[in-house]
Amino acid sequence: MGRYYSDCKSGTTTIKVVCAVCFWLFSFVWLYAFQADVLAVSQHILSAGATHYNRSLGAFFVTLALYLLQLVMFLLFRLSKRSHALTYLPSMLLLAVISDFNFTSDLSYSLGSWKWLIPLVLIFWGGCVWVSKQMLSFENHNNVNNAYFSRDVSQNILIMLVMMLFVTLSTNTNAVLHYQAHAETSLLHGDDDEALRVGSQSLETNTSLTMLRAFALSRKGEMGEHLFEYALEGKSKDLLPLKDSHSRLLMMSADTIYKHLGGRPKRPIDVWQYLNALERDSFATRAVADYVLCGYLMDKNLKSFVHALPRYYEISDSVSLPRHYQEALVLYCSIQGDTAVAHLDSVVYERWTSIRDLKKQIPSQSARRLRALERHRGSYFYYYLYQ
Repeated sequence: MGRYYSDCKSGTTTIKVVCAVCFWLFSFVWLYAFQADVLAVSQHILSAGATHYNRSLGAFFVTLALYLLQLVMFLLFRLSKRSHALTYLPSMLLLAVISDFNFTSDLSYSLGSWKWLIPLVLIFWGGCVWVSKQMLSFENHNNVNNAYFSRDVSQNILIMLVMMLFVTLSTNTNAVLHYQAHAETSLLHGDDDEALRVGSQSLETNTSLTMLRAFALSRKGEMGEHLFEYALEGKSKDLLPLKDSHSRLLMMSADTIYKHLGGRPKRPIDVWQYLNALERDSFATRAVADYVLCGYLMDKNLKSFVHALPRYYEISDSVSLPRHYQEALVLYCSIQGDTAVAHLDSVVYERWTSIRDLKKQIPSQSARRLRALERHRGSYFYYYLYQ
């Protein structure tokens, strides 16, 4: 009899340790590696910008708090053996809720579908706890021998895996939101390269991410060289968080961008009113030039682009122009039937004729677009014709 209880105690301890290790590893890695930027946005909004999220400390202390909640659940319900992992469900549920960032149009926090999902999950959990208590009582009266300890461990691991799957599937998996949150975090730390790296190979984007990429490139002085290498959405009005823009910031202050360009607008105005006012009042920094030129290019307004280009760049030697400006100039001249375009920049002109002639070579528009994406993605030619 004494050996039986010793084996029971040993088996229960093994189950507790295995479940605790699984929970700590999953929760910390999940919070540190996958949800840190989204949690930074959540904390920023909930604290009205008064506090800032620390990736390492946040992952540790949130995991610790959730583990303490599990200990409370264990003390209340005393679930052991094959059902011990159920004491982690409230912690896993809370982990899912804080990882599933939802916000309204005015950037206030919202529970979203969790308003009805939380009660349903807790009711289901309560039923599982009651059934487990009844089964535990039955097992205690029927001398389960210690051969079942390995089966109990396996069953607890399975329950933990199901809860982990629940967390990963029920939380916010919006890739663009994660890209934007990470980009803003990087920009706040002055890391323009990291802000540009995140999601750079993805075709998923939105106007806000486009605005952030334009800002990061502008700070590096590479807006005219690399902007159209990224998937873009929106028009010139979305380059800044101004009137009529669809772009918005989650954590960064709009003043960070306005300061970079020369000054904050005193009243609600659109992007062109703002840029023109900066130049008229002599507040414009060098960055305004690229915002003006790239704004015209995003609108596919080549005539205005060509008219504005000499104000900012010397075009007598087109090779010295940033890449996208070379492409736009060649494109405009070609559309206008300028026969001298081939001599303007022969290499750029060859790239233009290559993508232009795809229409003759591939009748199907979808197949033609796919070929253009494979061969010419990252050029202004591709943006002008297909994006």
